[in-house]
Amino acid sequence: MEAAAGKGAQRKPAVGGKKKKITKKLQRYWEGAPQLGTPSDAPSKAKRRRNEKTRLRAGAQGSLQARKVLRASEAAGRISGKRDPFPGAAPLPRHKVRKFQRGQKSQLAGASSQRLRDHLALLEQKVELAVQQAARMELLLPEEPGFLEGDPGEDTCTITQADIAEATDIASATKHFELTLNQFGPYRMDYTRPGRHLLLGGRRGHVAALDWQTKSLLCEINVMETVTDVTWLHTENMFAVAQRRWLYVYDNQGVELNCLKRFNGVLRMEFLPYHFLLATASETGFLQYLDISVGKEVATICTRGGRLGVMGQNPANAIVHLGHSNGTVTLWSPNVKEPLVRMLCHQGGVRAVAVDSSGTYMATSGLDRKLRIYDLRAYRPLQSLVLPVGAGHLSFSQRGLLAAACGDVVQVYRDVPVQPPHKPYLLHTLHWAAHGLRFCPFEDVLGVGHGSGFTSLLVPGAGQANFDALENNPFRSRKQRQEWEVKALLEKIPSELITLDPGQLGRVDAITMEQKHQEQVERLGFDPQAKPAFQPRRKLKGRSSAGSLLRRKKKVANEEQRTKIRKSLEQQQAVEREQKVAPRAKRSALDRFRK
Repeated sequence: MEAAAGKGAQRKPAVGGKKKKITKKLQRYWEGAPQLGTPSDAPSKAKRRRNEKTRLRAGAQGSLQARKVLRASEAAGRISGKRDPFPGAAPLPRHKVRKFQRGQKSQLAGASSQRLRDHLALLEQKVELAVQQAARMELLLPEEPGFLEGDPGEDTCTITQADIAEATDIASATKHFELTLNQFGPYRMDYTRPGRHLLLGGRRGHVAALDWQTKSLLCEINVMETVTDVTWLHTENMFAVAQRRWLYVYDNQGVELNCLKRFNGVLRMEFLPYHFLLATASETGFLQYLDISVGKEVATICTRGGRLGVMGQNPANAIVHLGHSNGTVTLWSPNVKEPLVRMLCHQGGVRAVAVDSSGTYMATSGLDRKLRIYDLRAYRPLQSLVLPVGAGHLSFSQRGLLAAACGDVVQVYRDVPVQPPHKPYLLHTLHWAAHGLRFCPFEDVLGVGHGSGFTSLLVPGAGQANFDALENNPFRSRKQRQEWEVKALLEKIPSELITLDPGQLGRVDAITMEQKHQEQVERLGFDPQAKPAFQPRRKLKGRSSAGSLLRRKKKVANEEQRTKIRKSLEQQQAVEREQKVAPRAKRSALDRFRK
């Protein structure tokens, strides 16, 4: 009985004692099922981690190196206790990276010193990092570009503006409007660089500036004189008006700021935003440049090409293109008094010139009713199209669409440099002949000035879908505009740097350097860059005797002579090697008569 009682006592818990609760470790969804064949007594991961920490602390006595190793082991690609299956940054496609690359990489091998090579390498790393970040952030851009696509068997040129406005949302449909101004036309027009404000100039003296999106008028004046052209300057606070006699500058309230009497008879104007230069072409054949930041005339060039009624600019390198009555197009820079390039484009006079935003392609139209596309890299024609009526005005959009005003018909072409345009992308007929043509930046809008006012057309796919707020921000405040203006003035590019190839600015003109060096030698009578003659250093304890100095001089001279001989031998051996590698010419039967 006692034994039985003892047995039962062992089974029953003691009075007042607490029963131990055995809890099983919960399994997370990312840990997965346990592998087969794993021993049950294997130490858990948390236990192994504690053992590693203890071992590190015991071995290194809590030193700084041990703490660094501990942190690295804990953060070595572990997410929720698991190793990251995709470590590092996501790979970038090459075409996306190539889209944001500018210019060529620096040649580190040609650097003169190690310090300069390190500096150039650091700059290249920064540029590469910026390109990669821009390519990654492209995914976060809010808008996507697109073009108008018709139904199967339907041409997009048959779609009218009313159909496009009806199919779009209310905000986009309000961008198609028409201003009826019958009294003072025909009208020239211009948009600001952010694309928010519009400037209109009528032939009979009417000038108006407005915010075309909200339809709020900034100013409206009548100069009581013939207006030939209008253009905005660096901001929407100032604009220039080419009147019958002189050139005038007004602010956004219509107050006259300046009258430039040296610029008389101006027919066309182009503003170069990065150089703060206003280029004007006059009826007397003069091309003039005005620096609006200081109010100084930079250059006056006599083109000897007659009346200059056709003008355009290359946005990539700020070169001005002029069309002449003899069918030629000339390219000008304020630093050279002669044309940089002269191209024969048409058999008759040139009526319009336009250059795309990349500076690669140029479109021209002439009295021979031909529309031609030229590649400015090789100065050769790519495409040619005969129009029923010659185009009087041309304009490229930010995405490469080409608009041509042929009388009262406005045609828009797509992918003109790639393939010959058989039919237009869009077509619109006006009530009067067009007098001005310009695409609005960052909007799918084409502005047309004509005899009865102004018309805003919807052209899907014309503008860039996203804008750089630090460069051109359509929604900037007054404070942001002031800060941008100060920064733009500090970063102004001098007019002396306007060249056909902007990449030349980062290169060294070795030929010019050699010529300057020779002129300096002739002027001074000696070579200031020549290596000075070796002078032995004076030593003590009788080691600077005359014989010792002479021996040291001969040793250095012999070493220099050996170096020259070694270089000449290497050059001779290289030439002999090339001659041996070159294939022997086939012998002819007549070679036996040669002396």
